[in-house]
Amino acid sequence: MRLPAVRLVRLSRIPYTELLALQERWLRRLQAEPGTEAGALLLCEPAGPVYTSGLRGGLTPEETARLRALGAEVRTTGRGGLATFHGPGQLLCHPVLDLRRLGLRLRTHVAALEACAVRLCEFQGLSGARARPPPYTGVWLGERKVCAIGVRCGRHITSHGLALNCSTDLVWFDHIVPCGLVGTGVTSLSEELQRHVTVDEVIPPFLEAFKETYKCTLISEDSSN
Repeated sequence: MRLPAVRLVRLSRIPYTELLALQERWLRRLQAEPGTEAGALLLCEPAGPVYTSGLRGGLTPEETARLRALGAEVRTTGRGGLATFHGPGQLLCHPVLDLRRLGLRLRTHVAALEACAVRLCEFQGLSGARARPPPYTGVWLGERKVCAIGVRCGRHITSHGLALNCSTDLVWFDHIVPCGLVGTGVTSLSEELQRHVTVDEVIPPFLEAFKETYKCTLISEDSSN
């Protein structure tokens, strides 16, 4: 049986707005011809600090002003969930996928993203990584979240995805209640492994986990498309 082919678009370190713009182009591409292709996997590392809120909000105007005063960008997005942080040292993975081509539903797509992050942690020697049920969606090491997940889906086509802390400066999370979860913490692969873990280091094992979990092939594509 032939596996569905997903386009792989690696963007290195770029402004968050560029990722959103490329995501929008891929959304329009899949919406224009639904069912003709599986979609794309967009990977990048944010070039600067960005706080984002989701469909459920998460940031008041006063909080937004305070965060901007710290030198961070603040954006409202169409993903699920509340407020979170994106910045250097973090792997952002936005699969823009037609779930019908992959035989998935939204719930199984979210579970697959969690499975990819868990598998990556296992590749790094962190066997205690686990996914938890809502409202604790994401991947956790103990009581600290290492990977946040927030997606959007319309007409079977997904956008947004996961943010995995590799060597992220975790102090940025101190200025918000990440994902609205009071009393929980955040961590990173570098924190857990007690060594510097770069985004570039984790991308190859992450791609292996993605192919294994989504039962697809990945075809590299120029980021300008």
